[in-house]
Amino acid sequence: MKIPFTRPYRTGNEQKYINDILTNIQNGAPISGDGPYGKKCEQLMEEKFGARKVLLTTSCTSALEMATRLINIQPGDEVIMPSFTFVSTANPVVMAGGRPVFVDIDPVTLNIDPAKIEEAITPRTKAIYPVHYAGVSCPMDEIMAIAKKYNVWVVEDAAQGVGAKYKGKYLGTIGDFGCYSFHETKNITCGEGGALVINRDDPDLIERAEIIREKGTDRSKFHRGQVDKYTWVDVGSSYVQSEILAAFLFAQLEAMDEINQKRMEIWYKYYTQLKPFEESGVIRLPVIPDYAEHNAHIFYVLFQEQSVRDTVMKQLQEAGIHAVFHYIPLHSSPMGQTFGCQDGDLPVTEETSGRLLRLPLFTGMSNDEENFILSRLKQVVEELRRNN
Repeated sequence: MKIPFTRPYRTGNEQKYINDILTNIQNGAPISGDGPYGKKCEQLMEEKFGARKVLLTTSCTSALEMATRLINIQPGDEVIMPSFTFVSTANPVVMAGGRPVFVDIDPVTLNIDPAKIEEAITPRTKAIYPVHYAGVSCPMDEIMAIAKKYNVWVVEDAAQGVGAKYKGKYLGTIGDFGCYSFHETKNITCGEGGALVINRDDPDLIERAEIIREKGTDRSKFHRGQVDKYTWVDVGSSYVQSEILAAFLFAQLEAMDEINQKRMEIWYKYYTQLKPFEESGVIRLPVIPDYAEHNAHIFYVLFQEQSVRDTVMKQLQEAGIHAVFHYIPLHSSPMGQTFGCQDGDLPVTEETSGRLLRLPLFTGMSNDEENFILSRLKQVVEELRRNN
């Protein structure tokens, strides 16, 4: 049996909505972006999540670039973020001339440690970029209190957190901005795509976001009939998601609760059947704090040391199970070291990264696939337990 790490899920309406666009091309239906399906996606998220404003983007990376532009990161500004994240969290800051300041994670949740955030604050700190790892919320009350105390922005990297919550609030709607991903690997997908969530009740900020998203022009106002021609008014880029991708995405968003619930069933099956091995001290399973409602984006297992993780990963892959590790910490990467970082700076991040293994998890996984993964993993872990 060959089981991929992820497999995109189709709800059944994706083709229908795309065909709707193709059928109406002759009638002037747009395929470029900001058409009916794009607006439907944005409206659905605004209403469901209680968001002030949602703008579809070409990726979560582009949403982070927009947010970084909107908070006016300048050369010399510092942005605090975890090192245990994807490069897209840091790249927009670097591209703007800012400096990412990497801090350690909480060993329990694997999210950024608020105590480390406050230790890293300097007069040059402009923002905090918390990352909701595995769709499990950061402790946002603590982070927002620090941001208020030092008058800095908060941009939530909620790439993995679509549909997850913190104390009843959807991730991405708590900070000043939230950034979502609809990449092929995410719960809700359109192959490549994202969204920027604007949470400040500031019409000027929203208007500027529209301008940045439309290559620095006021084209959105032109489409609304507010100006008779559009022109270049700010620095921007091409961040509008195509209408064909939005049609695919709308089908996914309509079924978001169903998709996440199916993933949750697999997640808890993994958790329940592997719990005895955690109780015997061979592995550690994910911890979900009381304040968090996760979306089952990732199921990971932490082993006692990296050599054990690597051995288990190799054995699973030889059995046809595509289990994988996750991030190489950004601070220890070649690029991270150009900012004065080095191995040993963030011990929890480094140790966790070396011990973590992610299991395949996707909506549509069959019972046979679930059982095969668990059977093979339990066999390997049982051998570890006996050898201990």
